[in-house]
Amino acid sequence: MGQIFKTLSKKERFLIRGFLALILLSIIALIGLNYLSDTEVIPNYGGKYTEGIIGQPRFINPVIAQTNDADRDLVQLVYSGLLKYDGQGNLIEDLAESYSVDDNVLNYEFVIRQDAFWHDGEKVTADDVIFTIQTIQNHEFKSPIRVNWQGVVAEKIDDLTVRFVLRNTYAPFLHNTVVGILPKHLWQGISTANFPLAEYNQSPIGSGPYRFSKLENDQLGKIEQIELVSNENYYHAENSQVNSLSKPYIEKIVLKFYENELAAIEALNSNDVDGISFVSAANLKLLKERKLNVHKISLPRYYAVFFNQSKSKPLSDKNVRLALNFATNKDKIVAEVLNGDGMAIDSPILPGSLGFSADLTKYSYNLAEAKNILDESDWLDSDEDGIREKKINGDIALLEIDLLTVNWPELVSTAQVLKNDWENIGAKINLQIVDPASINADYIRPRQYQALLFGEIFGADPDPFAFWHSSLKKDPGLNLALYNSKKVDKILEEARQTLDQQIRAAKYLEFQELVIADLPAIFLYSPSYLYPVKSKIRGIDIQKLALQPYRFSQIEHWFIKTARIEK
Repeated sequence: MGQIFKTLSKKERFLIRGFLALILLSIIALIGLNYLSDTEVIPNYGGKYTEGIIGQPRFINPVIAQTNDADRDLVQLVYSGLLKYDGQGNLIEDLAESYSVDDNVLNYEFVIRQDAFWHDGEKVTADDVIFTIQTIQNHEFKSPIRVNWQGVVAEKIDDLTVRFVLRNTYAPFLHNTVVGILPKHLWQGISTANFPLAEYNQSPIGSGPYRFSKLENDQLGKIEQIELVSNENYYHAENSQVNSLSKPYIEKIVLKFYENELAAIEALNSNDVDGISFVSAANLKLLKERKLNVHKISLPRYYAVFFNQSKSKPLSDKNVRLALNFATNKDKIVAEVLNGDGMAIDSPILPGSLGFSADLTKYSYNLAEAKNILDESDWLDSDEDGIREKKINGDIALLEIDLLTVNWPELVSTAQVLKNDWENIGAKINLQIVDPASINADYIRPRQYQALLFGEIFGADPDPFAFWHSSLKKDPGLNLALYNSKKVDKILEEARQTLDQQIRAAKYLEFQELVIADLPAIFLYSPSYLYPVKSKIRGIDIQKLALQPYRFSQIEHWFIKTARIEK
């Protein structure tokens, strides 16, 4: 063969070599194609996901973490509830292996999984569930979700079975059972005074998919990042075909904390993080990472301006509140601030939710009508300085309003539109832009504001009780408008005590009509939740969320590494 090869010309030898190489490559390609056709890609274990979070964690504790997104994100990763949500917003079992409800819908019985353990190796039992609920119910702990558990008795049936007995039928009750459960053996000896100071608030031990590893502070003591590692004894992840472990696929989760959205975006652009907890529509254009998926998720939330009438003479006048409604250009906010990625709203219940009606009263943008209302109610610019005034109880009151909001680009831009709109009808608007870390403690909890531009999230059930019942006007309640109506209180109480959806819908329709007529707030818009994550993070399948932190409710299915197995 070698002698024959020597007799060939240089060109012929080149052609034969090329032909042999082509045959070899074809054989390799054929083997490769057969391998690909006979196998499939599946998730494998390993990798690290780093996410940028806006804000600072304080209490990684499901009992008191309900008003801080950074805390709630961590709670979702570290703790487990009896139930949790899937990617479509439906309730599924979590710590509970099963549950049942009696015919009167007053007794709910949950059986806890036998393979559920705390991160320190102790078994999860009914005692832990009862301890957590009783802690929430104890007013001394000031849990923001205490109202959801009032009138509920938690009973131990056996070590793995707990029963909740309700005084009255409560339609949204099952949604309450997604609250994370605390380990009684670690928390039971901690007094109410020391509860918010306990070390477990920043080095938590839960039963969720990830366990606490370490925390890093900067020189000023602020938390820079928290590292979590996969819980190798996690019970709920599906067994992989690669091996028999049931832990989450991603080995390590690192959460880094930033003061504002722009800082988080810069971290994503510079590859310091693989995703950020959210991006506002106005800042989408700032994202430079090409291999990025921006998940657009439906979230039951809205933004509004809530009026604290006790802090402002002008706002205590219903005519002023009516005029401000007519002077608000919601369509402009949606178009310019949200870039069209949201919808204008006119009521405290969102389109598509139980009880919503498109036929409710709307205060459509109408500057002439707004000015006419103020003229007829004697709010006049007598000195022609551009600001209206009115004589009230012998004193001259200026139409001057302090508008408070958080230093987030979307809200700052919305506040500026409102300022311009309202000043066009003769009001003086003082913008107060405050840090997200301080707004809750310094302004919302003590109710130190006149007009508050802020958001509310309903959760999976549209029950508006927590945001509009008069019993929740004060901290830790979430009635930000300090709204007080006996009629509305009764309607909200009755609505949550029936499982008949038609009756509930009728009650919520009546509720909306009364609130819209009383003008305790200006309902602005409902934006899409935009969640940017690098495309290397796979397995994210979320269409609808009850709350933003629940984006992690299926995180055990997310993956970075892959493997191939035979079909």
